[in-house]
Amino acid sequence: MVILMTVAYMFSFIDRYILGLLIDPIKADLGLSDTQIGLLLGPAFAIFYATMGLPLGYLADRVKRVWIVAVGVFVWSLATVASGFAQKFSQLFIARMGVGIGEATLSPCAISMITDSFPEKERGKPIGFYTMGMSLGAGFAGLSGAAVLILAESVNLVNLPIIGEISRWQLAFIIVGLPGILLAFLIAALKEPQRTSNKNQNAEEEIKITEALKFFIEKRSALGSFILPACVMTIIAYSHAWLAPMFERTWDMPTSTYAFINGLLLLVFGPLSNNSAGWLADRLVKQGKKDGGLRVVILGAFIFLPTAILAPLVPNPTLCFIMLSINTIGIAFTSSSALIALVRIVPSKIRGLSTAFYLMCISITGLLLGPTSVGLLNDFVFDAENVRYSMSTIPLIFGIPVVAMIPFMRRSYLKEIEKT
Repeated sequence: MVILMTVAYMFSFIDRYILGLLIDPIKADLGLSDTQIGLLLGPAFAIFYATMGLPLGYLADRVKRVWIVAVGVFVWSLATVASGFAQKFSQLFIARMGVGIGEATLSPCAISMITDSFPEKERGKPIGFYTMGMSLGAGFAGLSGAAVLILAESVNLVNLPIIGEISRWQLAFIIVGLPGILLAFLIAALKEPQRTSNKNQNAEEEIKITEALKFFIEKRSALGSFILPACVMTIIAYSHAWLAPMFERTWDMPTSTYAFINGLLLLVFGPLSNNSAGWLADRLVKQGKKDGGLRVVILGAFIFLPTAILAPLVPNPTLCFIMLSINTIGIAFTSSSALIALVRIVPSKIRGLSTAFYLMCISITGLLLGPTSVGLLNDFVFDAENVRYSMSTIPLIFGIPVVAMIPFMRRSYLKEIEKT
């Protein structure tokens, strides 16, 4: 179950990230501005990915979760394929909305099922393994995107049987979307894990969605200790959708070359970091540090923030790739451990809903502020050729205030742990 959920998470990031590798050819074919590209990278996906999370999380606490995930994988894969047939901005925008709807089903159900399948002191490793799908997905998106671009580099159009002539960027969407349809059927055949309860809650107790929202409001400071650093993490991670054009516009590196190198680096550093984060969180808990997950979140923040600011400003692409590799470690630490910190303090009956709430928070901030802000800064402040300065400005603005608040919010989290 964990392996299939991780593969699904990987596929979700492939379908999500492939657009960032195709920015300039899509701009050229559809006549789009950087601001419009930012809207496709962020709000188009976020509109339903974030807002559908809470009702889907509510369902994840009540109905068969493997069915929800199977339908979601099928929907987002089909929407990715549909992106390859878009002829204008509005059609691509709608297709990206479909990807968001489908992907909203995954993590609330996956985290709920993983939590029900492992004891508390052993959850860090499987959750870390699951979140490894983010790095694997981004890495394979780079490699698959590079392969498609290299194969089609000599021609502007690709001739497919029945379909006819399509652009190479359209072919990329079709190729990465099709395997997910098969994956959906494999997930549908999974056995549903038995639900568990924690000591704060009777097995028969039912928590309504209004009570869950009240819980989130009352515990906002404790929740903020890991949600806010994770929000900064997603802002930075989603702004990285502009890395391909940044390397091309700054150092004249072809997108296929960037995608291949970056894909390999993500495949090396991402999975290693995600699994190390889970292992470290478990080790800290076993040593008596009850906030082990939160400690790894904070460590990740102190790694990804300075590297995100400095990476676009270095003088050559080699140094930039080195900084981005270190940045990947920090992002992986925070993304893995924030979920570990979350399930430590929420009642078992609202694990799915809580995961959806967490994902809603980080998705709205990350997707709306990350890629869109870069596009706006490109068009109205620095200009498109100076995209590196836009990318360096984003973590500086959003990251420094959050890091300053961490010590105060951690106290609330520690108090909450004593009650569980």
